[in-house]
Amino acid sequence: MPQLLRASRRFRGAPSSRSLTSGGGSGFRLAGVALLIALWSGGPAFALQEPQAESGVTDREAFLAEKLSPSVAQEKVSRDIARQLQYSHYRTLRIDREVSSKVFDNYLNYLDGQKLYFLESDIKEFEIYRHRLDGALKTGQLDPAFRIYNRLQERLYDRINYALSLLEQDSDKLDFEKDETILVDRAEESWPADEAEMNEIWRKRVKNSILSLELTGKKDDEIKKTLRKRYESQLRRASQTRSEDVFQGYMNAFTGVYDPHTQYFSPRVSENFNINMSLSLEGIGAVLQTDDEYTKVVRLVPAGPADKAGQLKPADKVVAVGQDDDGELVDVVGWRLEEVVDLIRGPKQSIVRLKVIPANAASDDETRVLKIVRDRVALEDQSASKEVLDIERDGKNYKVGVIEIPTFYADFKGAQLGDPDYKHTTADVRKLLKELEQSNIDGLVIDLRNNGGGALQEAITLTGLFIPQGPTVQVRTSDDRVAVHNDPDTSIVYGGPLVVLVNRMSASASEIFAAAIQDYGRGLVVGNQTFGKGTVQSVRNLASGQLKITEFKFYRVSGGSTQHSGVLPDITFPSAIDVAEIGEDALPEALPWDQIAAADFDRVSSFDMYLPELARKHESRMLKNKEYQAILEEISFLAEAKAENELSLVLSSRKAQLEKQRKKELSVVNAKRSARGEETFKDFSAYETFVESEAMRTDKDKDEADLFTRESGEILIDLLNAQSQVAKHSPT
Repeated sequence: MPQLLRASRRFRGAPSSRSLTSGGGSGFRLAGVALLIALWSGGPAFALQEPQAESGVTDREAFLAEKLSPSVAQEKVSRDIARQLQYSHYRTLRIDREVSSKVFDNYLNYLDGQKLYFLESDIKEFEIYRHRLDGALKTGQLDPAFRIYNRLQERLYDRINYALSLLEQDSDKLDFEKDETILVDRAEESWPADEAEMNEIWRKRVKNSILSLELTGKKDDEIKKTLRKRYESQLRRASQTRSEDVFQGYMNAFTGVYDPHTQYFSPRVSENFNINMSLSLEGIGAVLQTDDEYTKVVRLVPAGPADKAGQLKPADKVVAVGQDDDGELVDVVGWRLEEVVDLIRGPKQSIVRLKVIPANAASDDETRVLKIVRDRVALEDQSASKEVLDIERDGKNYKVGVIEIPTFYADFKGAQLGDPDYKHTTADVRKLLKELEQSNIDGLVIDLRNNGGGALQEAITLTGLFIPQGPTVQVRTSDDRVAVHNDPDTSIVYGGPLVVLVNRMSASASEIFAAAIQDYGRGLVVGNQTFGKGTVQSVRNLASGQLKITEFKFYRVSGGSTQHSGVLPDITFPSAIDVAEIGEDALPEALPWDQIAAADFDRVSSFDMYLPELARKHESRMLKNKEYQAILEEISFLAEAKAENELSLVLSSRKAQLEKQRKKELSVVNAKRSARGEETFKDFSAYETFVESEAMRTDKDKDEADLFTRESGEILIDLLNAQSQVAKHSPT
């Protein structure tokens, strides 16, 4: 056992939030949802300098001397936001006592969602505000929010210094052979009754943090240095909190009552948001959010550096950032989101290293270091692409065309200038369809997996390539006005058999296209339930900052909303994506599903009579497919691991658990590779080395069709044969 972990010398660890909140335990993720920032800005790789240990704030009186208070400008913005939410938001919601109560809970969850700082006595004291915030918000009275925040600062200082004191003294409190556990998620627990109970909670957090660092291979001195630095960094950041930060958090506790996509952006966050929307500068192409004390990947920009590298995934959590091949990995647990963004940004062709807890990790003890080459994304890189699958069935060879659409893109500048050849999704897909028809394809798969949407008009016109003239989507305002958007083209570019492949990350415009194809009976939808984002936001400038507000809602031509429920596939594929963390229905206060009257459209066909047989044949194939079975095994293992809400604080038990996790992960990876005829890894170290080397490759060719692309082709052939059999027995 390492010297650090002996009962005679114990060190307290920093609050590793992921270790304590796996399984979506944040309860209220508004703070993260409000700060979606894509890493596309150029500039120096190190916009921030990592503080030295001696720079930490240690004097309590000095730390708490300057109480934060609202400005007159913020009071005005608060009143403006209240007016706009009441009169412009899609959800009609009066600012009353019920809203006040929700804002109160949201704000406490934002500040201390895991109940690690406030005491029960604090919460009882604050209860006087529960039903009084409605009037205060409408009149711009912000004192309650700042009073609560200033109390948090007091509690945070005491907690951090308690942790620092444990790092500097010998203690037998952290016995790593004592049989005890720590709760993974404290969101549903009661507030600690007193300081003694809080100390016990933090004592266990210390042990957990030390164990997590020990299991990543750090030595005694490194662990102590890392934890001290993490705590002092957290104190320093807390001491630098500005009035603007408090105001933004409170306003988003307010806007979050309406829906998760309505957000207030402070002036600095507004700047980053606008950079995100332009996607014009250099970076890694990842959208991040705060999740408790971690920075979590929300999505990857299609064809961006991270997407091309193929190793960073949605829901991965970044725990450290390093520059170049050998720069120090800077621990970023507990950092402000914009500071993590600044650290990851950098010039084109430079390297950034990210230490992450993978989304599919069974616990926080499993981390991985990824290298990504920063670059600029050109519109051409996001273009639709094609391939042809050759599938043999009963002695007959079939050709299935596949068109992958990463995003619904358009060169808006070219369109505005009247360029007849401006680049956009529909034009590119039209060209690819003509080329595929020359290859005499028997059917077509449109792959929309991980397509987060884009230009609405492109979803409308793309649908028009496959259907006769008619409605494609309906848009409703909060006052029940409905606008029907139609396909303006009477021609059909491709009228053959069609399958649309989607997954949980298919959102917005992707859902509009898939829903229209399904409603018209024009093709089958296969894959996973889509994201479920069926709302539209506009960004409004305020006297200070911006308000992104939900104003419209999408509806299918059949009348059902794409909001919340997304598009349900005709045939479902398994997925390792945790739907409790990813998807509209995983977001707090998401607008509900509902429906309106159907638009006037003519259904082309129906597949209802074929679906039971198609599903049976699909399941029969998958039962024999070793790669598919490996995926099911992986999903089952992850579900079991995430269902656990306690972690052992015994070193030997944690080591055994980590070894078991790695053995299982390696088994699943090797099973997939073996099924594909690829060389397997002899051990976990070889697998990690491979992951790192693959992330750095820039010469990767397009991979051979993956399991679900090929299975989509197989389902399409099943449909062809089923329709052929029906035609043979139908009267002429």
